[in-house]
Amino acid sequence: MMGLEKRKELAAKVLGVGKNKILFSEARLSDIKEAITKQDIRDMYAEGIIMIKSAKGRKKKEKRTTKRGPGKIKMTVRNPKREYIILVRKFRRYIGELRKQGKVSEEQYRDLRKKIKAKMFKSKANLKDFISGGKLK
Repeated sequence: MMGLEKRKELAAKVLGVGKNKILFSEARLSDIKEAITKQDIRDMYAEGIIMIKSAKGRKKKEKRTTKRGPGKIKMTVRNPKREYIILVRKFRRYIGELRKQGKVSEEQYRDLRKKIKAKMFKSKANLKDFISGGKLK
């Protein structure tokens, strides 16, 4: 097969497959040695002198039935800082209104602001309970 190595490379290039996929007919090796053009190779392939090995294993990858891209992931992402900001703004607005109405003194207002910053209250209702419960000094 030493003299046929270049013919095998040419056949692989013409037929669009790898060198290892090319098979030559043992009976017609002398004809294959004489082939020098791409057209000679094509003609021999049509006659069955040059063959291509069949593919082994799976022909193609099976397509997924479920899609799983970044837009398909359904989960809620918690953003604690954003939640904190929303709560704190709500609480500060509320105690600001109470201060304007005169229901909370300046000293109590300052104390409440510190407690809000320290995340002492979980909700506005919790803050109202604290104020109305007389726990404020």
